[in-house]
Amino acid sequence: MASLFDESTFTDTDVIIKDGDDVIFKEETLAEVEPQPYLNTSEDSNGTGTKDQEYTVQEAVDAMGFGWFQVKISFIVGFNWMADAFEIMLLSVLSDKLRCEWDLYPYQQALLTTFVFTGYFIGAPLWGMMGDKFGRKKTLALCSFYIFYFGFLSSFSPNLIWLLILRGLLGASLGGTSQSVIICAEFLPSKSRGLCLVCLEAFWVIGVCLEITLAMVVMPTLGWRYLLIFSSFPLVIFVVLVTFLPESASYQQASGNWSGAMATLEDISRTNKKPLPPGKLKRNAELKPKGSIRELFSTKLLAMTTVILINLWFCNAFLYYGNVLLSAELFSSGVTSCVSTGNNSTTELECFSACKSLDTQGYVGLLVSSLGEIPGILLTLFMIDTAGRKLTMGLEMLVCAVFSFLLLMCVDGIPQMIFIFVIRGMISGAFQALYVYTPEVFPTNVRSVGLGWCVAFSKLGSIVTPFVAQVLIKQSVFMTFCVYGGCAVFASLLAFILPVETKGRTLK
Repeated sequence: MASLFDESTFTDTDVIIKDGDDVIFKEETLAEVEPQPYLNTSEDSNGTGTKDQEYTVQEAVDAMGFGWFQVKISFIVGFNWMADAFEIMLLSVLSDKLRCEWDLYPYQQALLTTFVFTGYFIGAPLWGMMGDKFGRKKTLALCSFYIFYFGFLSSFSPNLIWLLILRGLLGASLGGTSQSVIICAEFLPSKSRGLCLVCLEAFWVIGVCLEITLAMVVMPTLGWRYLLIFSSFPLVIFVVLVTFLPESASYQQASGNWSGAMATLEDISRTNKKPLPPGKLKRNAELKPKGSIRELFSTKLLAMTTVILINLWFCNAFLYYGNVLLSAELFSSGVTSCVSTGNNSTTELECFSACKSLDTQGYVGLLVSSLGEIPGILLTLFMIDTAGRKLTMGLEMLVCAVFSFLLLMCVDGIPQMIFIFVIRGMISGAFQALYVYTPEVFPTNVRSVGLGWCVAFSKLGSIVTPFVAQVLIKQSVFMTFCVYGGCAVFASLLAFILPVETKGRTLK
């Protein structure tokens, strides 16, 4: 006969309450029991457990897997990407409109984009160092507020000088948005990190398409000032949403805030309804200098990776934003991408010099070419965890180069739109794979500053590209497409020679 207290006598839903010498049986359903994080009975309130078993934050996240906690983080970060896409896509339609309204020279039109990315270049490493010193969440909230603030103020600009200053300050604030990628990456399990970070690109595409649609409705009726105001409002919503975003547990552990890291892990455990691994959070991890640029070159492997990455980021931004601006130029002018000579060349220059803003057909063309980013996302989703990060970036850049050179053929209308559609998709896919690779390859103590410097160098590409897409194209269509095609070939080679593949790699 089984003993009264034999645990095989009870089901998983029976609760035993001992009151003096009496034993009370209380049956509860699993739904009535609030999920609690798993803690060993030997653990104290600070999350310490057995001395023999220890785990890092990433090991705990991997053990608990992907769940509702990660879904919440992804949607909040995704909304940030969508809001930032409003401000970036605005550049292509704003410069085109102001060229006619303020009678701007081509170089002045290019400066509207260049000033934004110059600010981005200056701001990105500074926000990166702030993220490693003061936390990802605080940095992201502060920079998002400033993006809204300067975006709203720029709508009241009385002249070009004031607009350039305010858009430059907005660009400096945009430099901190990479913190959203870092905080998301540090909460994702290793097996699903690549897939989830690529899915964030969908929010960017949504933002781009919404901004083009908004411009198509607002620009002809209310004007560009109202477009600037409406485009800044999503950042207000994000500043509210960021209050629901927890601080990165990896950052807390690297900072020595073990109790904060443990509280965050317990929150993940409750939300995902998955137990923490047995043992205690590792406390004897070496606390390395945070936010130090010198650490990016502390080893030969890390130095080589850093140098290749900053060049790869430069090329990706040069190609992506160049294609966005180039699309607006081609669709507004109605010029083909044909290599012209003689009188035809003169006709092309006259078309570019004529003051033409985007009409409905031009906006539709811009919208369709932007939708090319969706197939790029799907292709990257398929390849990034099968072929790996390096091969994905390398092959997509190679396809981008092929179609860039194909634009030298005498095509217009739908064929031209298809070529730009493919180019946009390949660049977008490669860019997103790069956003996955970079946080994975840098260790936690320099992840934010490493990504910050990579983003900064990408903005050098963004600073230069308007003078190709908006100035050089008015002089030579042939040279414009050769520059972009050659850059794509170079980017492909850089991706292939990266020394480390991070597929399935645990964050360090």
